[in-house]
Amino acid sequence: MLLAAGVACASAYAQPVTYPARPVRLVVPFAPGGGADIAARQIAAKLAEQLGQQFVIDNRGGGGGYIGMEITANATPNGYTLLFTSASYAATMATRSSAHAALKGLAPVIEVGSSHYVVSVHPSLPDSLKGLIDLARDKPGQLSYASPGVGSLGHLASGLLLQTTKLKVLHVPYKGVGNAMPDLLSGRTSIVITPAVALVPHFRAGRLRALAVTGAARMADLPDVPLVSDIVPGYVVNTWYAMLAPGGTPRPVINTLNTALNKIVSDRELKKSFEGQGIDATGGTPERLAKIVRDDFERWSKVVKSAGITASD
Repeated sequence: MLLAAGVACASAYAQPVTYPARPVRLVVPFAPGGGADIAARQIAAKLAEQLGQQFVIDNRGGGGGYIGMEITANATPNGYTLLFTSASYAATMATRSSAHAALKGLAPVIEVGSSHYVVSVHPSLPDSLKGLIDLARDKPGQLSYASPGVGSLGHLASGLLLQTTKLKVLHVPYKGVGNAMPDLLSGRTSIVITPAVALVPHFRAGRLRALAVTGAARMADLPDVPLVSDIVPGYVVNTWYAMLAPGGTPRPVINTLNTALNKIVSDRELKKSFEGQGIDATGGTPERLAKIVRDDFERWSKVVKSAGITASD
């Protein structure tokens, strides 16, 4: 069962007397500047305060997140290399059978937050989702959308919208939303579906325009932005941010991290910061995260199959 081994496994590696006893590498499988990276840096700073050691961000973008995820999966399971990722973890496994085989053993630690995606465009495009759909229908294959890589959740969320609306839009994959930003701001790539956390400053400055929110309810920070489901019934996509560890990481290490992170996501300052970026602080047990991953993997596997999405798209 997906992630079951990672949750239950007792490692052959001896647990340190004190954990952490030295700095911890926190792999973010996307380029700097995206939603996962921004959230990870806030969490890393709070973990350093809680546990007395630095949590050093290591951005390893590429492959829709697969490169950084694989690095973590192959690391020594001693708690000193961890993964901070988004729901793209489940999406990547759904898209690539090789990724599923390589990554399914990662041990869940905790979900720290959940968020919606936002359909966003360059200001030169229509100011409504309906207008964008009409334009894309009139100009098949002439518009383009960015994603954080093939198999990422941004890729699958976009593919699901295109499949549902029967539109043809060119996919331009990057190593992360941060890498896509110059092209999005210049209009070279004109559409992106990604968490609001990386885009809110650009919305406020008028450099990008938020057309619709992918969740089931409007976002508190973007109260005037309608839902995708208002125009495309049934379309709902949520994302999450979470920490995982190499399979076989000692359960006491997992527990130390989980306890510290549950305190962090309950912190008023962190919650306020997250809310300002469109993230709801969550928390919970490793088992709760394991179920979230399983459910997302099943959902996106069906989308990949029905939409005919492959790792080469």
